[in-house]
Amino acid sequence: MSGQILIQNAKVLTMTDQVQQVIDADILIEGQYIKKIGTITDLDKDVEIINGKNCLALPGLINCHTHAAMTLLRGYADDMELMPWLEQKIWPQEEKMKGEHIYWGSMLAVLEMIKSGTTTFADMYSFMDEVAKAVELSGIRAVLSRGLIGFKDQNYAALKESKDFVKKWHKSCNGRITCTLAPHAPYTCPPDYLQKVLEAAQELEVGIHIHLAETKQEFNDILEQYGKTPTRHVYDLGLFQVPVLAAHCVYLTEEDIELMAEGSVGVAHNPTSNMKLASGMAPIPSLLKAGVNVGIGTDGTASNNNLNMIEEMHIASLLHKVSKLDPTSVPAYQALEMGTVLGARVLNLDNEIGTLEPGKKADIIFIDLNQPHLCPAYDLVANLIYSAQGSDVKTSIIDGKIIMKDRQVLTIDEEKVMFEARRYAFSMLD
Repeated sequence: MSGQILIQNAKVLTMTDQVQQVIDADILIEGQYIKKIGTITDLDKDVEIINGKNCLALPGLINCHTHAAMTLLRGYADDMELMPWLEQKIWPQEEKMKGEHIYWGSMLAVLEMIKSGTTTFADMYSFMDEVAKAVELSGIRAVLSRGLIGFKDQNYAALKESKDFVKKWHKSCNGRITCTLAPHAPYTCPPDYLQKVLEAAQELEVGIHIHLAETKQEFNDILEQYGKTPTRHVYDLGLFQVPVLAAHCVYLTEEDIELMAEGSVGVAHNPTSNMKLASGMAPIPSLLKAGVNVGIGTDGTASNNNLNMIEEMHIASLLHKVSKLDPTSVPAYQALEMGTVLGARVLNLDNEIGTLEPGKKADIIFIDLNQPHLCPAYDLVANLIYSAQGSDVKTSIIDGKIIMKDRQVLTIDEEKVMFEARRYAFSMLD
């Protein structure tokens, strides 16, 4: 394969501007990177050409919070409240999972994400070496962390395992894999444990991925136990001294939002999961107004039940319109920013991905515009957020490599992945 890839005749949405701007341009990729956007004539003789006619090229979508291997639990326990769902259904099944379950569940998740436009995801789960192997093989980009339940880790064995994982995989696979530490939540990790995790994060120079202020029960329990909100609680413990990826953030006071804006905190908004579990609705317009970086996540498929970021952006936009009774709240372009450039900032990868511009990593997806539901095309961004489907993603390039072309994933045997995922899912029911 040539060291250069040329995308010709596409409509290009770079996401480098505060307002949407679609241009007609070529994109030249060299190695991992975007070399040039515009009219391109200086080419290698063996350049690989992709015809972008009738396609919209834009940065790959970024799923800021999920639990990939929960694909094996898709549809297993629905229509339940969060804590009974976790304690009676999800956690008992997860106890049965071995490395093979995590590998094939993660492969299924990666396959689904690639086919619906995601090029980067942030994952928190167990047996993370198996997730990393799935990422390595598939060609996707990921921010990986081993989930830590503090009250179960009294001898810090899991924290040591997590530190070893970071040392092994951080910045591996040509930089496609980065790592964080992941204390599950303030209600599962006592203060002294969270401080141990913070010390480890500072030692390893990595960030923290945590569920925060997800439910009213969590908010009230932490307030009763420590006399402060969950956000104030982790702030006072010093967690915001390092980059924090805070998932959910449904129950926040005005002071909480100010604390987040002051610190290196990015929020992963999970609208579908929060609605399905009836957890509530995060104050996203207020967070954005305060200058907090907000990305979008799907959460795991046991509470979504898919990993379709195009659908997630659509829901995020509509949810906040109806909640505010304001059709201008979270407009289409802002929803797309949360799925791309703001998501990159949340994951501290904005110097590498999230926009299309020379010098950035070549993570690019192509939306097939030749679809009945995308016709006519008065506004391509509005069509993308309000009309497009995950199946409209035609081609995906990640790290300068073509991972999916004309809907065919080139790095994964789809039939084998689905066969093994079914086999391992049903094996847990024995």
